[in-house]
Amino acid sequence: MTQYKVPVLPGDGIGPEIIAEGRKVIDAAGERFGFDVEWIEYPHGADHYLETGELISEETLKELSGYPAIYLGSIGDPRIAPGVLEKGILLTARFYFDQYINLRPIKLLEGVWTPIKDKTSKDIDFVVVRENTEDFYIGIGGRAKKGASKDLLEVKRTLYSAKFGLDIETDSEEIGYQIGLISKEGTKRVIEYAFDLAENRKKHVSSVDKANVLSDIYGFWREEFNAVAEKHPGFTTDFNFVDAITMWFVKNPEWFDVVVTPNMFGDIITDLGAMIQGGLGLAPGGNINPKGTSMFEPIHGSAPKYKGQNKVNPIATIWAGAMLIEQLGEKEASDTIVNAIQKNILDGKVKTYDMGGKNTTSDVGDDITRIIKGE
Repeated sequence: MTQYKVPVLPGDGIGPEIIAEGRKVIDAAGERFGFDVEWIEYPHGADHYLETGELISEETLKELSGYPAIYLGSIGDPRIAPGVLEKGILLTARFYFDQYINLRPIKLLEGVWTPIKDKTSKDIDFVVVRENTEDFYIGIGGRAKKGASKDLLEVKRTLYSAKFGLDIETDSEEIGYQIGLISKEGTKRVIEYAFDLAENRKKHVSSVDKANVLSDIYGFWREEFNAVAEKHPGFTTDFNFVDAITMWFVKNPEWFDVVVTPNMFGDIITDLGAMIQGGLGLAPGGNINPKGTSMFEPIHGSAPKYKGQNKVNPIATIWAGAMLIEQLGEKEASDTIVNAIQKNILDGKVKTYDMGGKNTTSDVGDDITRIIKGE
């Protein structure tokens, strides 16, 4: 029997409940397909931070880097200011492990309601490949108050004058700024990943940007996209401004196969993708380093108001677990989990409140486990 060791961070809010169901399903798949997972639990999250003052240490990150995949529940707690846990744990891990791919399947399973009229599971089946370590998420920025940084305020005045012909006062009360950055290497590798993924799909890659306004940063993105596309004859490609693609996701989702996008735009459009595939409870995600440590999670938050109620939908987490074991090389088991999710939905007998049912989180996990075991 193949043995795997998988670190698990249940995290905050509903995290421990949904992770428990994901583990249960993976364990069932392991029994069927001849592998065993040893789960190594880590406490990092709100409670750990409040008790110790630690987010996640360099020592812990080094330890985690020895594993190919991490299973994450959710991060976020109302007792702690927004951004502290998210940046200190989630983003820190993404950058430390260089998880430069955020992979989001946008797939409407049969029997799931979508808010888009007349669209079916045949129309909504694509993948978003989001660059995950650059763009406006690199953490360079700040604020400057009146008198605190005359040089910075003068730069603002000069830029506005040169760009727009506007003369602004340099004694503004306060300004805020954030810097976005993409590199040739970072852009090239995520686009190459998207083309490699499309090789086994419909060989259609769609790029997202805002090159008509942010021409320096996203004009550069387009250049790199074209350079990679030239190496893939026979592929269909297209460019989409981010505002336009939000329309096409709703009007014509069937147009898309593999979508590749810079970090910030990917963050936005994948939530839209989650809604057209039936909601956040059905939306898995992976933070992937193809040659290093990857991390898999549902894309929804920690939903603290539902903590401990055994109420929320665990399917996104179970699906993320399927992605995790596929990354480990267990493709047949991964497909079986997704098929079991599909069967659970089509049966329609065991479902949580968000899907019109009255069952619990653990009921759904039990039902999907039963299907995998063939009971």
